[in-house]
Amino acid sequence: MENNTTKVTMFVLLGFPIGHKAEILLSAILLAMYILTLTGNLVILGIVPTNRQLHTPMYYFLCNLSVLDIFFTSVIIPQFISNLLSGNKTISFAGCMTQSYIYFFLGTVEYFLLTSMSYDRYTAICNPLRYHTLMNGWVCTQMVLGCWMGGFLSVLFPTILISRLPYCQSNVIDHFFCDSGPLLELSCSDTRMIELMDFLLSSIVILCSLVLTIISYAYIISTILRIPTSMGQRKAFNTCASHLTIISISCGITIFIYVTPSQKGTLGLQKIPAVLTTIVCPFLNPFIFTLRNDTVTGALKQCFVQLKDVVVHRVLQCQRGSAALRKALHGKL
Repeated sequence: MENNTTKVTMFVLLGFPIGHKAEILLSAILLAMYILTLTGNLVILGIVPTNRQLHTPMYYFLCNLSVLDIFFTSVIIPQFISNLLSGNKTISFAGCMTQSYIYFFLGTVEYFLLTSMSYDRYTAICNPLRYHTLMNGWVCTQMVLGCWMGGFLSVLFPTILISRLPYCQSNVIDHFFCDSGPLLELSCSDTRMIELMDFLLSSIVILCSLVLTIISYAYIISTILRIPTSMGQRKAFNTCASHLTIISISCGITIFIYVTPSQKGTLGLQKIPAVLTTIVCPFLNPFIFTLRNDTVTGALKQCFVQLKDVVVHRVLQCQRGSAALRKALHGKL
């Protein structure tokens, strides 16, 4: 064992075993989705601060979710596209551990934020008269800081343990990014304790978020059903539909991947679900929140109208300036 243990400085991300033409096509699709993901989240970050109607706790959490999605996709997709186009699928040991840590750090923060958003919806619908007292600016700031600090600290120790493992089996990771399961598979030491720790942390974060969200929505649905008018029920449910859709998709996929005592037995089945959590879900998030939310779509329309007015005003100014210039030149001639 001692002779086979060497210091690994590079890993090879195997990705998907497809042909070169298919890799080029996949990289083009990923690039388009990445650009749209950035655009959608930047639009949300642009309209929320500039529209007073959106200065509420819900959209404060949404802005944090948009920042998170930008970082989340940026830590995975550019590296994946580069590997596909260049054919060089290596990643340094430090780069791999950093990518793994940031991935789990941001994924944990996302669940904390989604849980905070479910509490916000519960307070808004079940306690509307006390909403602004319970969800004031100080409380929201503390909740968001707690989400980011909780994510930062909760995955730090497992990542340090994984980075200190000896890797003597191979340096080829059967994945398109540095996930914990494939990394543990490559280690030549006993990883059962780390696997158990990963399982417990994943279970606590994901299942507790899911349980708290279910409890919140049980009260929310009970309150909505007591609203006397169908229009009121529809309006109340629309404020929750986007959030409920996102957390249902995220929890369903992530439970399948990570809430298992050992990931080694399901490594071959994890790539497609991982694509959904790392690429597709962040791509869909801004569109789900904007297309299914009347307030955000209204703010977007208002921004487009204002942008149109600015453009028309600039064009008219240019036309008047050109006409004045032609008149002055004609007078000199």
